[in-house]
Parts: sequence; C-alpha cells; structure tokens
Amino acid sequence: MADRGGERTGTLRLTVAGGADVDDEELDSLTRQLRLALLESEVDDVRAGRAPGGGPAGAKSGEAVALGVLSVTLAPVVLRSVVRLVEAWLQNRPVRSVRLELEDGRSLELGDATDAEKQRLIEAFLDASPPARGPADQG
Repeated sequence: MADRGGERTGTLRLTVAGGADVDDEELDSLTRQLRLALLESEVDDVRAGRAPGGGPAGAKSGEAVALGVLSVTLAPVVLRSVVRLVEAWLQNRPVRSVRLELEDGRSLELGDATDAEKQRLIEAFLDASPPARGPADQG
C-alpha cells in the first residue's frame, strides 16, 4: 500500500465478465463505462488492468492490457462506496459478474444472487480483517 498524505492507499482489481452474448468489443465498452463511473467517485485512479504474465514474448509493456480488467487505486475509507457503485452499475447491464480483488487476498464476486445474499456477501467482504502483517512486512 502506498501513502497518500498520511492516508494509506491500495489497489482493487475489478474483472468484468460479460454475458453469453457479449463480444470483446462490447465487453471493452462496458469496462470503459465502469471506469468512467469509478473516476467520478472518490477513488485516486482507475487504469486498465494488465494481463497476467505481461503479455506475449516481445510485446511492449504498454501492450499487455487485459480485456475487462480495471486496477483501481483507492483509500480504504472509500472501499464501501466503490463496492456499492459496482453493485448498482451491474444492474440492467449484460454483465454476468464483476469480481473485486484486494491486495490482501480478499475477493468478492457480484453477479446472480438474491438481494439478501448480495448484502450478506458484501458485508462479509467489507468487514473481514486483512491478514495480520508480520514484522518483516511492516516498513
């Protein structure tokens, strides 16, 4: 985590999974819509996520963008509002799910679930304590 004027920031990785009839072009468009919505919130930054492994051999570093993936830099205090924004954004869109993954290993997949199940899962995700850090991890 970085430090932003005394306030720690972290990274949240979002992975958008399109429905069965969503092609790559539409998935890209949906992901850009979500990026714009996030940029209007209190996050620090939203960038296209990188493909695992950095892309094909010989590819330039800027070319390894993963389709449907966003990397969001944010302070922990805005995590709840970002999760709620993503939950609301999902409604009435041809998206199967959005997976949210924090640097500490916590993850949440928002998709087809009842409202009660979603609320329970969201609260468990937000209320979970991050793993304890050992002395070697502090710095």
